[in-house]
Amino acid sequence: MGQDKDMLMMSRKEIKRYQVIRKILDGQINQQEASEYLGITDRQVRRIVKRVRSTGESGVIHKLRGRAGNRLVRVIFKEKILELYRKQYWDFGPTLASEKLLERDGVKVSDETLRLWLIKEGLWQLKKQKKPKDRTRRERREHFGQMVQMDGSHHDWLEGRGPKLVLMGYIDDATNRLHGRFYDYEGTMPAMGGLKGYIKRYGMPGSIYLDKHSTYKYTRQQRYTDWPFRDEEELTQFARSCKELGIELIFAHSPQAKGRVERVFKTLQDRLVKELRLERINTLEEANRLLEFYLPIFNKKFEVSARGSGNFHRVIDKHIDLDAILSVQTARFLRNDRTIQHNSQWYQILTKTRAQHVMVHENLNGQMAIKYGKDRLQFKAIEAPQAKVYQPVKRRFPRFRSRRPVALTNGFRAFKLPGSYIPK
Repeated sequence: MGQDKDMLMMSRKEIKRYQVIRKILDGQINQQEASEYLGITDRQVRRIVKRVRSTGESGVIHKLRGRAGNRLVRVIFKEKILELYRKQYWDFGPTLASEKLLERDGVKVSDETLRLWLIKEGLWQLKKQKKPKDRTRRERREHFGQMVQMDGSHHDWLEGRGPKLVLMGYIDDATNRLHGRFYDYEGTMPAMGGLKGYIKRYGMPGSIYLDKHSTYKYTRQQRYTDWPFRDEEELTQFARSCKELGIELIFAHSPQAKGRVERVFKTLQDRLVKELRLERINTLEEANRLLEFYLPIFNKKFEVSARGSGNFHRVIDKHIDLDAILSVQTARFLRNDRTIQHNSQWYQILTKTRAQHVMVHENLNGQMAIKYGKDRLQFKAIEAPQAKVYQPVKRRFPRFRSRRPVALTNGFRAFKLPGSYIPK
């Protein structure tokens, strides 16, 4: 019964080997012939013959069969990792979870091993890959700073722990290097503030690839009456700033056209949201402080090398007033008493000038300036003038009363004039 049990446990290769070894023991063939037939060395044949003589059929079975492998992870270690995943990383993907387990808990486990464990436990499901649409591939720009893709990501970054935030992101097309900052909304001031931070860090890029948001492109439809009198295209405040800085704006016709920045937002909406949760970030200021040390780590992991070695970012010239260019500029009519009205507030211009129109600059730091050309004008806020009380105009002459038709006379309609008499 023991031999029959061993025969059932043996593979076909081992059964064949045992049968050949039996022929050696019975003296039908020698060891050299057996080694040529089995494709092993005669030294290995001698070892197998020795084991078969002492233990029987189990001599041809590999000694490691049924034993745990050297790389087998212990059950206790596996349960510990799964418990940590359920408590802290329940919605993390296997790759991100393995990174955080090493960074925060000091536990090293392969992402593929963790993926298999999570699938087996029902904690992770494989996502079905959609068939990609047929699109024309656009090659990356060759040099760093040649083109930057820009967009704003509206997402619940703080998962209800704080206000709704918008991430204004700038990603280099050649290297995938990302620069970003959180704001309360996507508008002119956040767009200018994000561009100013990018210029301060890297310089002025050659062009910016962005969508047709009303902040970046004037979207009002032109009427047929506008055409003969319009020589230039109307620019938004952001587009005007980029034109003054010599930055070309390229507008995408679809989200897929600027897919690089869209994909990096999708990655950040998974990774950065969980990073903000782990650090217990609840405010806008804390989120921006986290970005300062998180983005270098993120760029080191996902950045690629540009095909060209040159840097196309331009240095800010000392004659360029970056704060004045990156400001909301509004033209205002200057009255005879040198007062203007802006945002429901009245201002008195203290500098003597013959200007008819002045430009109001609203800077990113909240301060305001009034200029005429390049000259900065002094001003102060004043109270709004009191509205005039309406007084009806007294008429100097009595109002003329219109003629009224009266009864017919001899088939004709007669008209009665004031003070006249018509006989009955």
